[in-house]
Amino acid sequence: MTTPRPSSEPRIVSFGRRLTELAAARPDATVITLAKQDGSEDTLTYAELEAWSNRAARLFASKGLGPTSMLCIGIYNSLEHYAAAYGAWKLGACTLPLSPRMPDIEFQGITGLVENKLVIADRPHSSGDDAHLRKADITALRHATTDASALPDITAHPGKAIGSGGSTGRSKIIVDPKPWARAVGDTLLGANVGMRPGQVQLVAGPLYHNSPFSWSHYGIFDEHHIVVMERYDAALAMDLIERHRIQFGFLAPTMMMRIVRLPDVDKRDFSSIESIFVTAAPCPPWLKHRWIELTAPEKVMEAFGSSEAAGACLIRGDEWLQHPGSVGKPAGAELRILDDSFNDVPQGEVGEIFFRPACHPEPTYYYIGSPPTKTTPDGFISVGDMGYLDPEGYLFLSDRRVDLIIRGGANIYPAEVEAALTEHADIADAAVVGIPHDELGKTVHAIVEPRPGARIDEPALRAWMKQRLTSYKLPESYEFMAQLPRDQSGKIRRSQLARERENLKVA
Repeated sequence: MTTPRPSSEPRIVSFGRRLTELAAARPDATVITLAKQDGSEDTLTYAELEAWSNRAARLFASKGLGPTSMLCIGIYNSLEHYAAAYGAWKLGACTLPLSPRMPDIEFQGITGLVENKLVIADRPHSSGDDAHLRKADITALRHATTDASALPDITAHPGKAIGSGGSTGRSKIIVDPKPWARAVGDTLLGANVGMRPGQVQLVAGPLYHNSPFSWSHYGIFDEHHIVVMERYDAALAMDLIERHRIQFGFLAPTMMMRIVRLPDVDKRDFSSIESIFVTAAPCPPWLKHRWIELTAPEKVMEAFGSSEAAGACLIRGDEWLQHPGSVGKPAGAELRILDDSFNDVPQGEVGEIFFRPACHPEPTYYYIGSPPTKTTPDGFISVGDMGYLDPEGYLFLSDRRVDLIIRGGANIYPAEVEAALTEHADIADAAVVGIPHDELGKTVHAIVEPRPGARIDEPALRAWMKQRLTSYKLPESYEFMAQLPRDQSGKIRRSQLARERENLKVA
C-alpha cells in the first residue's frame, strides 16, 4: 500500500519575496512597533518596510553586496536593523548581526574573517571606506525619493550567520547553510514552542542574539505584529505585554528574573500570553515555578540547543512539573550521552551531550575561523555541554565540560550554584568559576551582579547559601560586578571570567 501524495506541494518562498507579497496583500497593516526607551513608539507598515528595504538593497548593491557576500549589522535594536536585513536578503546576501557594544578588537576579529562584506556600524573608520556604512545612512533611506520598486526575487543561500566573539579565545562565525526561505503556511517550525501565524510577538532581547533575530523574522514571515524593544527594561516589557496584548515571545532567564521581581507583578495582566519561549541559558527551577504561577504551566516552553542547530530538546511547563529541572526530550534529532571514547554512558550518569539532526548527513552549520566541533564517526555532534538522562529519556543539564570545577576530586557544576545565587532577591545574575588552589585543585568563586540599587551583605549571603547547597559546592570567595560580560548568544562568558582570575588567591 502506498501513501497518497498531497494534492499540492508547499509553496516555498524567500524571506525577501514573502515581504513583497505581504506588502501587496496588507500594505497598511503594522508589522513592527519599536518601543523606545523614552516610552514613545514608532511603527512600520508592510508597505513601508518593503519600500525601505528595497532602497537599502539598491544602496548595498552599489557598495558591492550580493549573493556571495555578507552584511554585518552592528547596530542596536531599531527599525533600521530590519530594513537592512531585508535589504541584504533581497540581494541574496547573508546577514551577520553583531553587538554594537563589542570592543573594537573583538568586532574587527569577527568581521575580519569575512572577505566580501559590507558593515553597518557606528564605529570609527577610515574616510571613504566603501565597506562601511553608519546607521544614519540607513535612516536617510526611510523617506527618500530613490527607487523603491520591487527587485528580482533571489533566495539568500546562506542567509544567516551568528558571530562568536571569542569567549574561548578565538573569534568565529557560525553559518546556517540552508536557503533563507520557508514554506508559506508551514506551522511546524513554531508549533513546538507555541508560535502560530498572526500573533503579537514581543522582541525583548538584542537582535545580535540568535533567538530574538531569528524568531522575530520568522514572525514577520508568519504575519506577526512584532513589538521590538529598543533596550530591555523589565517594567517597560510588562507594560508592553499589557498594552499590546502580547501572545508570544522569547525571554532569556535573566529577563524573566527582572519581570518577576517587579514590585506589583502579581497584579499585572499576563492573560494574553499564549507562550513564553525560554532559552539561551539554564532556567533556574525557582524561576520556572514563578512564571508558571503567573501564566499557566502550558504557557511556559523551554528549549535547549545551540547556534549550530545540531539538535534541540523541548519541554512545556506542565511536562516540566512532572520532571522538574529537565530540559525535555529531543525534537527532530537523536540524542546520546557519551564518554570521551564516544561510548554511551549508563543512564543517570553525566556525560557529553551529542545530537544527530534529522537532516543528517546534510550539515546544519559550518564555521568561519574555527575547525568543526567534535563529531562522532556516525554523525553525532557535540558543542561541549554535559548532562544525563532519566529513566524516561528526559535530559538534565550539568554544565559545559570546560566550565566544570573539580574541587578536591568532587565535580561541581557552576549552573547549580548560579541557580541558587539567582534565587536571592537582590541578585540580578551570577557567574561561578573555579580558581586555582594548591591543595584542592580549584575552589568555587562567585561573581555576583546585584540588582540596581541593591546592597548585598556578603556574610548574610554566605549564610543564605548554606541553606541551599551542600558544603563543598558553596562559593569560598565572592566578588561583585556591576554587569557580567556576555557573548553573542547572550551567555555569560565564564571562560573569560575564569582566565581573568587565574592568579586570584583566596585567603
